[in-house]
Amino acid sequence: MLMLPGEALAHDNFSNIVHDIALLNSLGVRLVLIHGSRPQIEQRVKDSKRSSAFHKGLRITDADTLELVKDAAGSLRATIEALLSMGLPNSPMHGAQIRVCGGNVVTAKPMGIDEGVDYQHTGQVRKIDVDAIEQLLDQDNIVLLSPLGYSPTGEVFNLSLEDIAVHTATALKADKLITFGEAAGIYNDENKLQRELSLLEAEKLPAQNHPGLQAVINTCNQGVSRGHLISYQQDGALLQELYTRDGAGTLVSHHHYEQIRTATIDDVGGIIELIEMLEADGTLVKRSRELLETEISYFTVIERDGMVIACAALYPYSKQMAEVACVVTHPQYRGGQRAARLLQFIERAARQDKIEQLFVLTTRTSHWFLEQGFSDEQIDKLPQKKQLLYNFQRNSKIFSKRI
Repeated sequence: MLMLPGEALAHDNFSNIVHDIALLNSLGVRLVLIHGSRPQIEQRVKDSKRSSAFHKGLRITDADTLELVKDAAGSLRATIEALLSMGLPNSPMHGAQIRVCGGNVVTAKPMGIDEGVDYQHTGQVRKIDVDAIEQLLDQDNIVLLSPLGYSPTGEVFNLSLEDIAVHTATALKADKLITFGEAAGIYNDENKLQRELSLLEAEKLPAQNHPGLQAVINTCNQGVSRGHLISYQQDGALLQELYTRDGAGTLVSHHHYEQIRTATIDDVGGIIELIEMLEADGTLVKRSRELLETEISYFTVIERDGMVIACAALYPYSKQMAEVACVVTHPQYRGGQRAARLLQFIERAARQDKIEQLFVLTTRTSHWFLEQGFSDEQIDKLPQKKQLLYNFQRNSKIFSKRI
């Protein structure tokens, strides 16, 4: 997946980038291009002698500005499609027959009002039509997405390039997200290009180091294994980054410096920090520190650089049955299938202990447990001891799964 800001499209080297994209397509690489349009919108705003306000880095899109946004997006899309349609003799794309497709595959919703500021026609991604994009890719098309989204009510919303890129890469489970910026990548204090960074190292950097940095970080945190930061000014940077050992920019990779392990007494504080918010809103039953210290051997955690970012507990009730409880992931690390990995770890441990059936009581996460293979159960199917402890006031739903 390629994330191309409006600045890249305006640069003289963009035609060379298009040639590289055409070559990748001829090699059978499945490509999704997402383009931005901020400088082009700015120019249209200036030419129309209007003003355009921003709040927290996002444009406030009124009705007049929305027309300029649509004009910029449509013009850029036509330019990209035209460049990808070239096939003149003696040109790098001679004989190429590239199909570029898109459509209403990005469902959007309004940003709404923040701190009293109404974003109006500025929106955010609500849903990506993965099936439609996959079908287009299966037919050897290049999929081109503009920074616009559409609502079920027929409205058009101005979206940020980063928002679409992160959501699309995550939804498609892309192999990688490649972002273009003015600089070749991330430079250290000695002004030397960093060829590779771990996700943890990238997270410690200021976002302004590269316009695509935050998108790469967010995408990697959602499960995409790697992201690349390269320059739109350097001819051949895309191919060099993909097909040479040292690359042309900075690779950010999702190293597995996270480990799943049985909790120890030293993890009690981290687990408390993880679950206290859910205890406060009633999602979880409150556990005292003393109780956690007593039950810590029942917990499994995911540790990331010394920090507990997810936990789950397995309480045995009999030789055949055990309860799954307290499945929590830190808000910053949700979306990366960590809870599912924890559950798989717990299931393996349970099978080793000859447990045949797991059950869970939940008030907020019914659908997630159904997706993990659990099914509805009645209270009389719980172990007798658990039936006596059932809190009818909480009215938790009961699910079970044979393992």
